[in-house]
Amino acid sequence: MTAASPPLSSDEEAFVRALARVIIVVPRALDADLMREQRLSMNEYAALMHLSEAPDRRMRMSELANACDLSLSGMTRIVTRLEQQTFVERVRCPNDARGWNAVLTDAGLARLEQAYPANLASVRRHIVDHVAGLDLPRITEALQRFATTGTCAEKTTDESTA
Repeated sequence: MTAASPPLSSDEEAFVRALARVIIVVPRALDADLMREQRLSMNEYAALMHLSEAPDRRMRMSELANACDLSLSGMTRIVTRLEQQTFVERVRCPNDARGWNAVLTDAGLARLEQAYPANLASVRRHIVDHVAGLDLPRITEALQRFATTGTCAEKTTDESTA
């Protein structure tokens, strides 16, 4: 500990511990609900969701990995599973023969729409219901700052391997 870093107050310590627990517990709970109810992992759902929101329902593999906060190799494994179920296709990037785009198929969009109600209920149960009455815009702003500043937001991917 240095003079520039005073000890945490009891409120600060409680917040940091609660946040650390939430970072572990909530993703596991959301994933478990989706797996149990839809046989779809949260990472697969996130990939389908991001593709559904992208222009022409397509994204470069590295962009999809970044959007899902996954490594390129992890995203490649997920897209391979989704391809086997005909929910996603991989096509060469038209401007760069080295790169690949993931493209959401009609079947993938239908699968996302089928899983959405289960995901929504899970998100409400595990997150939204617990913050009712709080200043959500301020909480959102603080969480976005966590995610976009400092070393926790730094990420590297090697696009040429996908």
